[in-house]
Amino acid sequence: MITVRRARRAGVALATLTFSLVAAGRPGGVAPAGAALSRRPLPAPANLTPYGVREPGGLGIYRPVGRRVDGHPALYVTWLRLPGRPSRVAGVAWMDTRLLRAQLYSGSLSPGGLFWHRTAPVTPRAARTLVAAFNGGFLMKDAHGGYLSEGHLVSPLVRGAASLVIYRNGSLTVGAWGVDVAMSPQVVAVRQNLTLLVDHGRPVPGLVANDVSHWGSSLHNIVDTPRSGLGVTRDGAAVYVEGPMSIVELARVLVKAGAARAMALDMNPFWTIFAYYSPSSPMGLATPGNGHRLNSTMVQSPDRFFQVSYARDFVTMSAALPAPRGARTRRSRRSR
Repeated sequence: MITVRRARRAGVALATLTFSLVAAGRPGGVAPAGAALSRRPLPAPANLTPYGVREPGGLGIYRPVGRRVDGHPALYVTWLRLPGRPSRVAGVAWMDTRLLRAQLYSGSLSPGGLFWHRTAPVTPRAARTLVAAFNGGFLMKDAHGGYLSEGHLVSPLVRGAASLVIYRNGSLTVGAWGVDVAMSPQVVAVRQNLTLLVDHGRPVPGLVANDVSHWGSSLHNIVDTPRSGLGVTRDGAAVYVEGPMSIVELARVLVKAGAARAMALDMNPFWTIFAYYSPSSPMGLATPGNGHRLNSTMVQSPDRFFQVSYARDFVTMSAALPAPRGARTRRSRRSR
């Protein structure tokens, strides 16, 4: 049950939410999220078999990048050349959800509203543990789903919609709302976007390579536009995929990366971005200067999440370290 109380702030209707426990959805073969985070890292990801017989440049071989957590790699990246398309390369990022804590940042354009505490730019306090950040989903009018964060239900959650769910302890998962995942007191954020792209380790039926509308409108009707997706593996790791490709290829690369369930995120050149950060010390600030794109073809850069003007939602993955005793949560001093 969700009880909604309407209030007014700066002329914007807010929703204050009180949650009561409902049954959790079926796990669907994926390690459950929401339990106490373990400091023991997941096993490192197995290298991916390239589509080509002999691919140069170490394609498919994972390498650890970015800030380490307790001395352990928490992020691995690799690339795959798409079959029959030598100029098309997909980037894959594998994230250790035992070592990383997810947070959903919101913007005035997506999902809308001027009342967010977590919004761009990433603050210096948050930058001390930031490992990576990536784009959210479509504008709400195109997402065909809901959005919940910081106690604000911007748009109602839709049963069956593909959902990125973040729990109070910072763990995350992906699933169909009301089927794989459901509301509980531990859920703090839900970002829905279309329906699942991968389910039970397979692309969903009915995908069409030249689709430029059902899975999002592509700029100038270009099929191989930059697309991004997020999935979870059977052991609970998160995998992000991005590159200029069709929706069919996006689903296939997510499956090759080990996704048991996955959803499409944003698309087109101006909106897909995955950045990771490599400060010189374990608690050093993540900055645009030590940031790196997952793919060199990405139009956006690692400074995207540090821009005051950035008004879209995004997700950060940070070192799961205990907060300093007596530390206060820093809130944004401005509305956008």
